[in-house]
Amino acid sequence: MYHTHQKGPKRGVALYSYSAEFGLTKTLEDCFEDICDMGAHGIEILANTHIENYPYPTDAWVEQWFRLCDKYAIVPVEYGNWIDSHVLGGRELTSQEAAEMLKRDIRLAHRLGFSVMRTKMPVINERLEPVENWREIIRAALPLAEKLDIKMCPEIHTPSNLKGKLVTDFVDFIRETGTRHFGLNIDFSVFRTEFGQNEYRDPQFQPNAPEDLIPLLPYIYCCHAKFIHMSDDFRETTIPYPAIIKILQEHNWDGYLLSEYEGADKYDPGYEVGQTLRRQHIMLKNLLGE
Repeated sequence: MYHTHQKGPKRGVALYSYSAEFGLTKTLEDCFEDICDMGAHGIEILANTHIENYPYPTDAWVEQWFRLCDKYAIVPVEYGNWIDSHVLGGRELTSQEAAEMLKRDIRLAHRLGFSVMRTKMPVINERLEPVENWREIIRAALPLAEKLDIKMCPEIHTPSNLKGKLVTDFVDFIRETGTRHFGLNIDFSVFRTEFGQNEYRDPQFQPNAPEDLIPLLPYIYCCHAKFIHMSDDFRETTIPYPAIIKILQEHNWDGYLLSEYEGADKYDPGYEVGQTLRRQHIMLKNLLGE
């Protein structure tokens, strides 16, 4: 499998970007080919979308996965999973049941060569605060995550405040446990400053400053390089990318920026996200000095 020894921020793609095309006009290999073609080396998948027969893929599918990673020089970076507390319909999962579900995903992420999981826990409000027993669930899964060297990372997404209770609670938990196997995935939507006339803007949302990243960097194992609109001169017009990348580089942050496209035209018939992704990667290459 491909391994990069390049230090600092590295480029990858979240397959969520292809959600309108995957399984219709694009196969898994088509997505790999696209990522390779734009000179990126990291990939994020969504377990229940991109793994055939999830959560029990066949050995043949797993072999094919590694064949694609080798052929296109791609590193499995982040495995997107959910702890679905509503899976039983009539009642919520107990902490133990949720932890068993999470452990099943940790094993599968490890089997597929991933080192980070985007662990989405059920939320209880529009501020994206997780269920009250999240600490018990994570604590029960930590020994396995440590054994298999998997880092579980909730995604910090708009409208979250990087200095708010949600993030503070996660950081306090990391400090209390001393673990290196629970951390954060920062989605760059938290820095968004521009919204179109007809676009929804959460009334709770205040853009975070790129500098708010600095105290969190030791706990950030992955970033969603969210983008909404790329101009013809390769600039993202809604998120202050130059300032964000500068901070990551100046503080020697070493991880993957996984492109996640969320433009309004993504689901238009015939729209191909590949060209838009390429424009973002030209911008990232310029900012990273590649």
